[in-house]
Amino acid sequence: MARLHLFDLDGTLLHGTTAPVEISRQLGLEAETVALDRAIAEGRIGPPEYAARVYDLWAELTERDVRTAFEAAPWLSRIREVWTEIRSAGEYCAVVSLSPSFFVELLLDWGAHAAHGSRFPAVPFTEPVDPSGVLSAAAKVTIADRLCAEFGLTRADCVAYGDSSSDKELFAAVPVSVAVNADAHLTGLATHSYTGRDLWDAYELVGPAR
Repeated sequence: MARLHLFDLDGTLLHGTTAPVEISRQLGLEAETVALDRAIAEGRIGPPEYAARVYDLWAELTERDVRTAFEAAPWLSRIREVWTEIRSAGEYCAVVSLSPSFFVELLLDWGAHAAHGSRFPAVPFTEPVDPSGVLSAAAKVTIADRLCAEFGLTRADCVAYGDSSSDKELFAAVPVSVAVNADAHLTGLATHSYTGRDLWDAYELVGPAR
């Protein structure tokens, strides 16, 4: 039976950082975004406020900045190799992240079947960010259900990979999960746990479907 592998982005595919921090680094605004990451992690702000505040920081953002941030980011190694292996096994891989869609969707070029992020306007911004398009932890489960319907699967066929509180609801909804360089929010929730810089090693914990 085919499976759907659902990957978080920030702190999971990206090691020790988030897409907004990497984007802001291109504008000299890394410290401001690290502070926002801390605020949302501690529950002092929610996803819509976070999105509005990074949107304001990125008034001068260009497509070149986004591409440079993407290419320079500290990705786990062998992401593309894992996704090639998943595809060759007749399975599916998707990225579901609270980070901006214009960054997340670049991973389609690496072989993901789908990539979903918070909906931001195109860069450079000429219109405001719509709070209704900002994803939450619960939205990850909704998107997983939508992808299952698209691929003819169910939650029972899913494997989730994540690192933090934004992955708790998805981990609770699927039967198999891999905590990747995870924080205390996922303690005791994951089927497997991995610490390191190589996605292949994390993937091998679940292996090909038997």
